[in-house]
Amino acid sequence: MRSIIFRLGAVALAFCSAVVAQAQTNSTLHGRVAPIVSGMYPSLEALYKDLHANPELSSQEVKTAAKMADEMRKLGFEVTEKIGGTGVVAIYKNGAGPTVLVRTELDALPMEEKTGLPYASKAKAQSNGRETFVAHSCGHDIHMASWVGTARTLLAMKDQWKGTLMFVAQPAEETASGAKAMINDGLFTRFPKPDFAFALHASPAPYGTIGYRAGAITSNQDSLEITFKGRGGHGSTPDKTIDPIAIAARFITDVQTVVSREKDPAEFGVVTVGAIQGGTVGNIIPDTVVLRGTIRSYKPEVREKLLAGVRRTANASAMMGGAPEPVVTLVAAGAAVVNDEAVVGRTVAALKRSFGDLQVVQVPPNPASEDFSEFLDAGVPGMFFSIGGLSPDEVLASMKPGGKPLPVNHSPFFAPVPEPSIKTGVEAMSVAVLTAMAPR
Repeated sequence: MRSIIFRLGAVALAFCSAVVAQAQTNSTLHGRVAPIVSGMYPSLEALYKDLHANPELSSQEVKTAAKMADEMRKLGFEVTEKIGGTGVVAIYKNGAGPTVLVRTELDALPMEEKTGLPYASKAKAQSNGRETFVAHSCGHDIHMASWVGTARTLLAMKDQWKGTLMFVAQPAEETASGAKAMINDGLFTRFPKPDFAFALHASPAPYGTIGYRAGAITSNQDSLEITFKGRGGHGSTPDKTIDPIAIAARFITDVQTVVSREKDPAEFGVVTVGAIQGGTVGNIIPDTVVLRGTIRSYKPEVREKLLAGVRRTANASAMMGGAPEPVVTLVAAGAAVVNDEAVVGRTVAALKRSFGDLQVVQVPPNPASEDFSEFLDAGVPGMFFSIGGLSPDEVLASMKPGGKPLPVNHSPFFAPVPEPSIKTGVEAMSVAVLTAMAPR
C-alpha cells in the first residue's frame, strides 16, 4: 500500500488527548466484544510476530496466504484459495441476512527493516530482477492479525447477527493490482456479491484511536515508468556519448515545476520518482536509464494536468539532450477510495458508542492510495478507516519544537505497537460488521 499516512497536526493532538484523557465507554457492544478480544490476544500477537518476521512481496504471498486460509478453516469458514493469484476468500453463513466483506492485505514491501525489534524481518526476495530485503513496513501484518481476530470475535458472537461473512485476503495491494485480479477471477460471481465492505489500515497516529471520513478518503494513483535512451561510452569522454543519466536528472528536477507552476496550488497533486536504475560502474556512461515513480491527485482535472506534464517534460528533457524519444508509460494504478456516507454515518455512531467521541475522529483526505477502491467501485457500499499504531507519548513528543519525526508507513522504522493496535483493529472492525448486520 502504498501507505496510509493520516495527517497528524491538530488531528494527532486530538487523538493524543483522547488516549490520555478518556477511557473507552462501557457500551453494551463494547462490554461484549472487549473481553473476547482480550482473551484471544496472546495468540493474535504470536500470529502477528510470525507474519512480521516472514513477509512476502506482492503476488508472491504463498505462505502468508496459506496461513490466513488455515486460520479461517479452523474457524469453520468455507475457504477458497488462489483467487486472483494468491488471494483467499473465506465464507461463513449464519442464516438469512446481508453479506459483509472484510478485507485484509497479504503483501509486504521490498525494503530493509531497521526497527531493531527481536522479531524484525530479515527476509529477502527477488524484485525487479534484483535481490531485496522484504519488510511489513506498511502495517499489513497488523491488518491480518486484526482480520483473524475479527473473524474469531464474530463467530463467538454469532447469536448477535444473521447473514454471510465474506473474509477476503487480498494479494498485491502495494502494486495496486490484487483487488482487480480477484474481481477479474470471479470474486463477485463465484461468490456472493456483498452488500457492504470494510477495510482498515494502521497509521502513525496514537494507538487506540480511529480515523474516518465520508466520501473520498484516499487519492488517485498513477504509476510512471520512463526509459531514457542515450549512447553509451567512456566516462572520460562524455562528448562521444549521449548521457541518459544527465537527461534523467534534468527530468526529475524539471517535472516538479508541473506541480509548483502549472497546478493550482490549492489543489493536491504529487509527482515522486522513487527508483532510478542505470549504469554499472563509475566510468561507464550507460545506454539507458529507467525511472519509476508515482503520481497522486484527488481531482480528475488535476490528474490529467499532471499526466500531461510528466509526458511533456520527459520528451523535452530527451530533446534537450539530443537523445531519442523516451519510452513513457503511465498506468492508472488505483482510484480514490470513496466511502459511502450512509455506511460511515451508521458505523461511526456505533464506534463512538464503543470507543468514545474523542477517540473516533474525522480525518482529512489521505494523499496515499488504496486499491480497496476496486471493491467499492464495483458497486459495493463500504467504509475504509484507520487505526492508530504509535505511542501517544511518542506522537506528542514529535509535535514539540525540535521533536523527533515520527516513523510513518513505508519507513524502515515504522513499527506499530502490537497490543493496543491489534485490539483496536479487532474491536473496531467487529463493531463495524455487527452494525452492518443489524436490522434496519
